[in-house]
Amino acid sequence: MSKRVAVVTGGIGGLGTAICKQLAAEGRQVVAADLGSREERLAAFREETREYNGSIVFFPADVSNFDDCSNLVKGITDEYGSVDIVVNAAGITRDTSLKKMSQDQWSDLMHVNLDGVFNMCRHTVDGMTGRGFGRIVNISSVNGQTGQFGQTNYSAAKAGMHGFTMALAREVAKKGVTVNSVSPGYCKTEMVMKVPDDIRAQIVAQIPVGRLGEPSEIARTVAFLTADDAGFITGANIPVNGGYFMSF
Repeated sequence: MSKRVAVVTGGIGGLGTAICKQLAAEGRQVVAADLGSREERLAAFREETREYNGSIVFFPADVSNFDDCSNLVKGITDEYGSVDIVVNAAGITRDTSLKKMSQDQWSDLMHVNLDGVFNMCRHTVDGMTGRGFGRIVNISSVNGQTGQFGQTNYSAAKAGMHGFTMALAREVAKKGVTVNSVSPGYCKTEMVMKVPDDIRAQIVAQIPVGRLGEPSEIARTVAFLTADDAGFITGANIPVNGGYFMSF
């Protein structure tokens, strides 16, 4: 059997890069999709993934644009024959309290964080159901479960992402396609490490395991959910947050 083909949106970001590496290590052909304008980060990403010898490649795409996602999927399909795995990891923040939030801060975030999930799934799910195999993982957030001050937009998008996950999981379950969410807690990503030291220390103090998560820990969860033999897990949300939020 030829390699399963995986596309990871936000693929050159901190979590995205870790996910790309993990999936490549699992034997997948990985396409990292991200904005081509991030030249400095893209150069660093290519250096970080050089050892994978073509098992990780970059395709430029703006996930907030429906047609761009269509062209992305067509380009991947033309090159590799299919898209078997989609990991929706692209996301932005536009933090501020609701009373100060502009319409653009709301809509810009929704276009990337939530519309991007629709755009990618809309253009890949037919191929997956037609072939009788597919794995979709949507990277949500613990703040979609708990809410967070100054993140009404982000929390709404991340909660909405899991509602989308459950609904789509029901639609495609009998076709060999699973759809799940992963909700990371606070991890060692560029975004979190930019938080002032004193605030970050307060966050860590609330995490029972006593540390930030590693991007690789999120990536291993994604690899588990996208495995060929993970077909009985669908519509689930997997929290990976060090005990920061616990529920059942």
